[in-house]
Amino acid sequence: MKLSFRQVETRENIEAAAELASEIWHEYFISIITVEQIEYKLDKFQSVHVMTDQIERQGYEYYFMQADGRNVGYIGIKPEGTKLLLSKFYLLKAHRGQGYASQAMSFLEELCRQRKLGAIWLTVNRHNASTIAVYEKKGFRTVREQVADIGGGYVMDDYIMEKEIGIE
Repeated sequence: MKLSFRQVETRENIEAAAELASEIWHEYFISIITVEQIEYKLDKFQSVHVMTDQIERQGYEYYFMQADGRNVGYIGIKPEGTKLLLSKFYLLKAHRGQGYASQAMSFLEELCRQRKLGAIWLTVNRHNASTIAVYEKKGFRTVREQVADIGGGYVMDDYIMEKEIGIE
């Protein structure tokens, strides 16, 4: 099935994206981090207030991934210099393994070409082996490691991965 991408722009869209984030994070990250850490990170990084601020003041763009008009996931991006930060990339569990990650990556690569951005970079939890494998399959390579204190007694223990994009 072909995905479509719809930009998150209204308060209603942002609320729907935050609800989607909560659903996805609780179904997926429970195998990697605690419920308390999930709740903390959702509040700190994926709440309506934070997403609104990111969109209105920090240059972030969010897009719903839609199949048959239904939101099945979302991506969050931010152009930074000559690269695109892929800040968020989440799919509902029932919609994984259907080629949607490849379609989303094609969408992002086309955005990069249109905007003359030469690479996509992201951070991924070092213990998230299945996601790391997907990114590697899509052409990303690990460029460094990063441990970031996010407050509340939590750290993000990540790899920074990057994929070069051919632009004319």
